Amino acid sequence: MKKNAAIKIQPLTEQSITIINDTNESFPVIGKILPSFSNGLWSYEEELYDTSSEIRFPDDKLDWSSYIDSSEKIVLLAFHENECIGQIRLFKDWNRFAYIENIAVRSSFRKSGVGHLLLEAAETWAKEQSLIGLSLEAQNDNLIACRFYVKEGFVLGGVDTLKQSANPEIDITLYWYKLF
Repeated sequence: MKKNAAIKIQPLTEQSITIINDTNESFPVIGKILPSFSNGLWSYEEELYDTSSEIRFPDDKLDWSSYIDSSEKIVLLAFHENECIGQIRLFKDWNRFAYIENIAVRSSFRKSGVGHLLLEAAETWAKEQSLIGLSLEAQNDNLIACRFYVKEGFVLGGVDTLKQSANPEIDITLYWYKLF
């Protein structure tokens, strides 16, 4: 386990654009969320798979410089010494939430508090922008990430069964919210 004191969170700079995707590593798929809606509230059960697998999202190819010095969006990077070990990318959404486009932590630093520090920094940025909370979406088979969001105070606020229709691997999109 790494020490949080040695971790620094910094906004993206022109110099760090080349390392932005360093945190994009595979992650385990161990089960899925089975959501249900009753009496105006979302709840869910977990279904664990007999066999786990791993998945890796493709590297993002964005105009990274548009995130630098923007009042509408930001990328925050986590560094341990000179190594980029995590990132969170967010923007001001129309509904006054800071929408988290991506959060990623290098596999060797997972479960060491880096994700928590990134969310804290995102929350600080969102509050500075006078936003009312954080929001994000996750696939229902990303169980470990969903567990992390719940631990960090997010609640399930909605489900979409059609958003990922073009991707036969993805069943349900889950919408998570953290109100301030």
